[in-house]
Amino acid sequence: MRYPPSKKYQYAGVAALVMALFCACFAINWPMAWIPTGLFLATGSLMILLGLMPPIEVHETHLAIGKRVIAWEEIRRLDGTGFVSPLLLNITLSTGRRILLVYPGGLDSSNVLLRHLRRMSKGALIDGVPYHQFWGETPSLVPERAAPNPPRYQILLPEDEADVERLYQRLKTVGRLDRSDEK
Repeated sequence: MRYPPSKKYQYAGVAALVMALFCACFAINWPMAWIPTGLFLATGSLMILLGLMPPIEVHETHLAIGKRVIAWEEIRRLDGTGFVSPLLLNITLSTGRRILLVYPGGLDSSNVLLRHLRRMSKGALIDGVPYHQFWGETPSLVPERAAPNPPRYQILLPEDEADVERLYQRLKTVGRLDRSDEK
């Protein structure tokens, strides 16, 4: 599945750069306007950089961030930072190397990507919790034992049981229980 960055970041970046240009026009006559000019310029640049980030691709065997490919077996930890849009996620690899994953997407696509990453990282700790425990799965390490036989309760007295058994045998051999043939 492919997760491209949201175009909203590019649009917001261009809008912030236009505002920086607008503030710069006023800053020529009023020096205090350089403060918002600088802030709009920094914000616009950051937004455009986020909007131009490479897409993230989730495959059955690996995670691709631009040209970088990471096998699912290499991922040991997925730690969230609290940011969902844009999604910021610390990924720790089996080599001990840490990667900050930045996905500038919408809220819905960020949540879907986060869910995919958590589902595919089967050998990883997710926010410090083992994969199976995080998803509520119970590992079947202990083979399940067969349920013990239910206790049998004595319903009839022993002499009544013998009488029922005799009637049953007679039913099997003769095919009926009435005594009309004995007379």
